[in-house]
Amino acid sequence: MYFAALLARTEDGWEASDTELDDVETLSDLADLAREASPDEDTVLVLIEQEDGWFGVVRVDGEEDPRIYVSDAAAAARSSYGEILLTDELLGREPGDDGADLDALDLDGTEDGEPDDEDADGPATAGSAEAVPHGPVGDAQVLEDLGVSEKELRSMTSDALNEIAEVLGASEVLETVR
Repeated sequence: MYFAALLARTEDGWEASDTELDDVETLSDLADLAREASPDEDTVLVLIEQEDGWFGVVRVDGEEDPRIYVSDAAAAARSSYGEILLTDELLGREPGDDGADLDALDLDGTEDGEPDDEDADGPATAGSAEAVPHGPVGDAQVLEDLGVSEKELRSMTSDALNEIAEVLGASEVLETVR
Protein backbone atom coordinates (compact mmCIF):
# COMPACT_ATOMS: atom_id res chain seq x y z
CA MET A 1 0.00 0.00 0.00
CA TYR A 2 1.30 3.42 -0.97
CA PHE A 3 0.77 6.85 0.49
CA ALA A 4 1.84 10.13 -1.09
CA ALA A 5 1.31 13.65 0.16
CA LEU A 6 2.49 17.16 -0.53
CA LEU A 7 3.51 19.43 2.35
CA ALA A 8 3.75 23.04 1.26
CA ARG A 9 5.37 25.58 3.55
CA THR A 10 3.43 28.83 3.77
CA GLU A 11 3.45 31.97 5.90
CA ASP A 12 0.85 30.32 8.11
CA GLY A 13 2.70 27.00 8.52
CA TRP A 14 2.48 23.77 6.58
CA GLU A 15 -0.43 22.84 4.32
CA ALA A 16 -0.91 19.22 3.33
CA SER A 17 -2.66 17.65 0.40
CA ASP A 18 -2.81 14.05 -0.67
CA THR A 19 -1.69 13.53 -4.18
CA GLU A 20 -2.35 11.01 -6.88
CA LEU A 21 0.82 9.91 -8.66
CA ASP A 22 -0.84 7.89 -11.43
CA ASP A 23 -0.12 10.58 -14.04
CA VAL A 24 3.44 11.22 -12.83
CA GLU A 25 5.99 9.47 -15.02
CA THR A 26 9.23 11.37 -14.36
CA LEU A 27 10.95 13.33 -11.64
CA SER A 28 10.23 16.49 -13.67
CA ASP A 29 6.51 15.71 -13.58
CA LEU A 30 6.73 15.25 -9.81
CA ALA A 31 8.63 18.53 -9.36
CA ASP A 32 6.02 20.36 -11.48
CA LEU A 33 3.24 18.88 -9.34
CA ALA A 34 5.03 20.10 -6.21
CA ARG A 35 5.55 23.59 -7.64
CA GLU A 36 1.83 23.84 -8.42
CA ALA A 37 1.13 23.29 -4.70
CA SER A 38 2.98 26.50 -3.82
CA PRO A 39 2.40 29.47 -6.08
CA ASP A 40 4.76 31.58 -3.94
CA GLU A 41 7.72 29.27 -4.68
CA ASP A 42 7.96 28.21 -1.05
CA THR A 43 9.39 24.87 0.01
CA VAL A 44 7.28 21.86 -0.93
CA LEU A 45 7.96 18.34 0.28
CA VAL A 46 6.66 15.31 -1.55
CA LEU A 47 6.43 12.44 0.91
CA ILE A 48 6.00 8.94 -0.49
CA GLU A 49 5.95 5.64 1.36
CA GLN A 50 5.29 2.03 0.67
CA GLU A 51 4.06 0.43 3.85
CA ASP A 52 6.86 -1.50 5.57
CA GLY A 53 9.07 -1.11 2.49
CA TRP A 54 10.63 2.26 1.91
CA PHE A 55 9.98 5.98 2.01
CA GLY A 56 11.12 8.90 -0.07
CA VAL A 57 11.32 12.65 0.39
CA VAL A 58 11.52 15.03 -2.55
CA ARG A 59 12.14 18.67 -1.69
CA VAL A 60 11.36 21.38 -4.21
CA ASP A 61 12.41 24.96 -3.43
CA GLY A 62 11.06 27.24 -6.15
CA GLU A 63 12.72 26.59 -9.49
CA GLU A 64 15.75 24.80 -8.02
CA ASP A 65 16.38 21.17 -8.93
CA PRO A 66 14.56 18.75 -6.64
CA ARG A 67 16.52 17.20 -3.78
CA ILE A 68 15.77 13.53 -3.15
CA TYR A 69 16.24 11.03 -0.35
CA VAL A 70 15.13 7.39 -0.58
CA SER A 71 15.39 5.13 2.47
CA ASP A 72 15.98 1.87 0.56
CA ALA A 73 16.88 2.09 -3.10
CA ALA A 74 16.58 -1.65 -3.78
CA ALA A 75 13.06 -1.79 -2.35
CA ALA A 76 12.07 1.41 -4.16
CA ALA A 77 13.41 0.06 -7.46
CA ARG A 78 10.71 -2.61 -7.36
CA SER A 79 8.03 0.08 -7.19
CA SER A 80 6.69 2.23 -10.01
CA TYR A 81 6.71 5.25 -7.68
CA GLY A 82 10.22 4.45 -6.51
CA GLU A 83 11.46 4.27 -10.08
CA ILE A 84 10.42 7.90 -10.53
CA LEU A 85 12.78 8.94 -7.72
CA LEU A 86 15.72 6.69 -8.60
CA THR A 87 17.29 8.77 -11.32
CA ASP A 88 20.63 7.88 -12.92
CA GLU A 89 22.18 10.85 -11.14
CA LEU A 90 20.87 9.70 -7.75
CA LEU A 91 22.28 6.21 -8.34
CA GLY A 92 25.63 7.54 -9.56
CA ARG A 93 25.20 6.31 -13.12
CA GLU A 94 25.75 8.06 -16.39
CA PRO A 95 22.42 9.05 -18.00
CA GLY A 96 21.21 6.28 -20.29
CA ASP A 97 23.65 3.75 -18.79
CA ASP A 98 21.11 0.96 -18.67
CA GLY A 99 23.14 -1.84 -20.11
CA ALA A 100 26.33 -2.89 -21.79
CA ASP A 101 28.04 -0.79 -24.41
CA LEU A 102 28.31 -3.09 -27.42
CA ASP A 103 31.69 -1.59 -28.34
CA ALA A 104 33.04 -2.63 -24.91
CA LEU A 105 32.04 -6.30 -25.22
CA ASP A 106 34.82 -8.81 -25.84
CA LEU A 107 33.48 -10.87 -28.69
CA ASP A 108 36.22 -13.50 -28.91
CA GLY A 109 34.17 -16.43 -30.17
CA THR A 110 33.17 -17.77 -26.75
CA GLU A 111 29.87 -15.93 -26.69
CA ASP A 112 27.97 -19.05 -27.76
CA GLY A 113 27.85 -20.26 -24.17
CA GLU A 114 31.36 -21.65 -23.76
CA PRO A 115 32.96 -19.77 -20.88
CA ASP A 116 36.39 -18.31 -21.41
CA ASP A 117 38.85 -19.53 -18.75
CA GLU A 118 39.28 -15.96 -17.46
CA ASP A 119 35.53 -15.43 -17.03
CA ALA A 120 34.66 -18.78 -15.44
CA ASP A 121 35.18 -17.61 -11.87
CA GLY A 122 35.57 -13.90 -12.53
CA PRO A 123 33.31 -10.91 -12.00
CA ALA A 124 30.01 -10.37 -13.74
CA THR A 125 30.20 -9.76 -17.45
CA ALA A 126 29.91 -6.37 -19.07
CA GLY A 127 26.31 -7.21 -20.04
CA SER A 128 24.98 -7.36 -16.49
CA ALA A 129 23.08 -4.29 -15.37
CA GLU A 130 24.37 -2.31 -12.43
CA ALA A 131 22.69 -3.32 -9.21
CA VAL A 132 20.67 -0.81 -7.26
CA PRO A 133 22.19 -0.45 -3.80
CA HIS A 134 20.41 -1.75 -0.73
CA GLY A 135 19.89 1.01 1.79
CA PRO A 136 19.53 4.76 1.55
CA VAL A 137 20.49 6.94 -1.41
CA GLY A 138 20.28 10.62 -2.09
CA ASP A 139 20.58 13.78 -0.04
CA ALA A 140 20.30 12.75 3.61
CA GLN A 141 20.57 16.43 4.57
CA VAL A 142 17.43 17.30 2.61
CA LEU A 143 15.54 18.21 5.82
CA GLU A 144 18.46 19.38 7.99
CA ASP A 145 17.46 23.08 7.95
CA LEU A 146 13.90 22.04 8.86
CA GLY A 147 14.99 20.18 12.00
CA VAL A 148 15.52 16.59 10.81
CA SER A 149 19.21 15.72 10.95
CA GLU A 150 20.91 13.32 8.57
CA LYS A 151 21.37 10.82 11.40
CA GLU A 152 17.67 11.00 12.34
CA LEU A 153 16.55 10.62 8.73
CA ARG A 154 18.77 7.59 8.15
CA SER A 155 17.49 5.90 11.32
CA MET A 156 13.79 6.29 10.47
CA THR A 157 11.89 3.20 9.38
CA SER A 158 8.23 2.22 9.40
CA ASP A 159 6.65 5.44 10.69
CA ALA A 160 9.06 7.84 8.99
CA LEU A 161 6.57 10.22 7.38
CA ASN A 162 4.77 10.78 10.68
CA GLU A 163 8.10 11.31 12.46
CA ILE A 164 9.16 13.85 9.84
CA ALA A 165 5.82 15.66 10.03
CA GLU A 166 6.05 15.79 13.82
CA VAL A 167 9.47 17.45 13.73
CA LEU A 168 8.18 19.93 11.14
CA GLY A 169 5.11 20.71 13.25
CA ALA A 170 2.91 19.36 10.48
CA SER A 171 1.67 16.09 11.95
CA GLU A 172 -1.94 17.30 12.31
CA VAL A 173 -2.16 18.55 8.72
CA LEU A 174 -0.56 15.39 7.40
CA GLU A 175 -2.99 13.26 9.39
CA THR A 176 -5.93 15.05 7.74
CA VAL A 177 -4.90 13.71 4.32
CA ARG A 178 -3.86 10.24 5.42
